[in-house]
Amino acid sequence: MNYIIFDFEWNNAYNYKLNKGINEIVEIGAIKLNSALEIEDTFKQLIKPKLSKKLTGRFKNLTHITMDELRAEGIDFDTAFSDFARWSSGRDTVFMSWSTSDLYTLVDNFKFFKKTTDIPFIKKYADAQKYCMQFIDAHGGNQISLSNCAMQFNLDIDTSNLHRALEDCYVTAGCLRKVFDEERFAEYIHTCDTRFFERLVFKPYFIRNLNSKYFDVNKVELECPECGGVIKVINDYEIENGAFKSAGKCRKCRKKFWIFIRAKKTYDSVVVSKRLVRINKRRAKKII
Repeated sequence: MNYIIFDFEWNNAYNYKLNKGINEIVEIGAIKLNSALEIEDTFKQLIKPKLSKKLTGRFKNLTHITMDELRAEGIDFDTAFSDFARWSSGRDTVFMSWSTSDLYTLVDNFKFFKKTTDIPFIKKYADAQKYCMQFIDAHGGNQISLSNCAMQFNLDIDTSNLHRALEDCYVTAGCLRKVFDEERFAEYIHTCDTRFFERLVFKPYFIRNLNSKYFDVNKVELECPECGGVIKVINDYEIENGAFKSAGKCRKCRKKFWIFIRAKKTYDSVVVSKRLVRINKRRAKKII
């Protein structure tokens, strides 16, 4: 098994065509490790931005990269990732990054610049942050930053060089070596097919359409919160504050309730939440 740790630096640029911001990758850093986690090769490349007219203050403060540097030393996105794909090619290779944010940004950039969410050169992937966190007593299970992880593992790092792509790869490798167990690590490796990348960038949303092909609110079964009987819907559903709303009556205890249903579309399914609120007697008399 061979491993590639990659890291990207990106600048938040505004996409006028999509009328939203996009994190545009402007630097690639990566290191190639053998099965003993020894470094065999490195990759570093600046990318000349297509969307970024200027660099954000936060980006410049973190990376110290300048626009002049990107224009002088950067190459176009397609060439940079073609070179990276050739450099990283090999059988039985697992790609890693510190959290999935870099992978998400890569897929998002491929979607915009190359019109695809598929990353053909990544066949296996593991989240190094998620793996390392099982060895750290993180309060509340909160994600831990790369620098904090290095501190907890007693790694001697130069914090002034963090937030440059290649340097962050070195630190990630150092953290991994501290706690690496091949058998345990194997549980964190994902096979990367088209569905894997599509699922990664899919943004869940609440269904607010009464005629949605993914969800039929009239098929939701409702149970009386007071007696356990079956609630029968007595009015047509309407959309109110992003929820499906109607009124219902328990077939058993005859009490009436306001019904609120939310349906959240995920990549694989629809998650339904229900809330029933007792209608006061005065108001209930007016509801058929």
